[in-house]
Amino acid sequence: MPKNTNFLTSLFTNGVIWFGVAISVSEIEAGIEIGAASDWNSIWAPLILGHVLGGILLFLVGYIGANVRLNAMETTSLVFGKYGSKFFAALNVFQLVAWVAVLNSQGASVLAGLHLPISFPLTCVLLAVLIALWVFIGLRRFAKVTTVVMAVLTVLLVVLTVKLFGVDAGSAVTAAHTFTFWNIFEISIAMPLSWLPVISDYTKDVEKPVHATAVSAVAYSVASFWMYFIGVQIAAAGVENDIARAIAVAGLGVPGIIIVVLSTVTTNFLAANSAGESSKAIYSRLNPKIVGVAVSGFSAVLAISGIMNHYIDFLYLIASVFAPMAAVLLVSFYFANSHENGRGFWIWNLFAWLVGFVVYQVTSRLESVFLGPTLLSVIASAVLAYAQILVKVKKVQ
Repeated sequence: MPKNTNFLTSLFTNGVIWFGVAISVSEIEAGIEIGAASDWNSIWAPLILGHVLGGILLFLVGYIGANVRLNAMETTSLVFGKYGSKFFAALNVFQLVAWVAVLNSQGASVLAGLHLPISFPLTCVLLAVLIALWVFIGLRRFAKVTTVVMAVLTVLLVVLTVKLFGVDAGSAVTAAHTFTFWNIFEISIAMPLSWLPVISDYTKDVEKPVHATAVSAVAYSVASFWMYFIGVQIAAAGVENDIARAIAVAGLGVPGIIIVVLSTVTTNFLAANSAGESSKAIYSRLNPKIVGVAVSGFSAVLAISGIMNHYIDFLYLIASVFAPMAAVLLVSFYFANSHENGRGFWIWNLFAWLVGFVVYQVTSRLESVFLGPTLLSVIASAVLAYAQILVKVKKVQ
């Protein structure tokens, strides 16, 4: 049965939340990665395709949570069972802790490049404190503040985008064009996929499930594409992968600092908050807010340690776990007549997920694969999950 909730979020609130999620240093760095190793004219088709398909998957997964009024990891119990849900929830908490650490480290590194009079470790701590404060106060009380923050960020990012257009790129990208269509596609779709195990945490309490989920997915996809575009601009501006230098070249001093701080906090708030939500699927008595605050603090320690610097590889690892999981969840939810299918159903779905995970791991080690590791793993898991449904239908007939 759907859960009752005292606070239903509006279309506008969900749009603001997910627009803010995409505005982050990590998205810009992914764009830089693409721009630095690709020909300008070859970037846009795979970049758009990755965001469109990623947005569609976000909508389909997010609508499940909105429909059954369960958070992201609780929805997995419908198709993977109690223990399967705990397994994915544990993986999700782990990846969210690491995700917050990556974003914290990236934000602090950019701020260090702007020559602030504070050290990198102290910057990581301050960012973590802001994130923890946001988590503790909660989305409901911070809804209006979030709207103001997004308005300020949008204006500042428009200014940054325009100013980067005015920078003389000289010879533009001088690096070898080593990325193929599917390489670019993989980096493009990796970002939306990283939020698949999170989106239902925020669609479960919406007023209008279909519309709010659609607004969330579209807002994220549009903002994410914009951040990638800024990254490609930076790569073409002759400042290598230095976001701080790009901000300086664009003539944004204090506004640049505001962009980095606010974008880091708004994105990390969602990740830390969702780590708390996922912890409920592991042990129901845990307080999500306390867990979210703890995640913020622990992530600062990881960021300071420097062990979360292998960013692109980390994105690929996330995709390899949650892309096939989402494929099984989608097929089982939308095509199975009942989700009360017992242990055999859940075990088979876990097997379908495992096959997709292995397909991803194998194909991602090849230089260039048609369709790319993500789509191949999704197809493999989806086919196996659907095969079980077809067998059950034939038995009934």
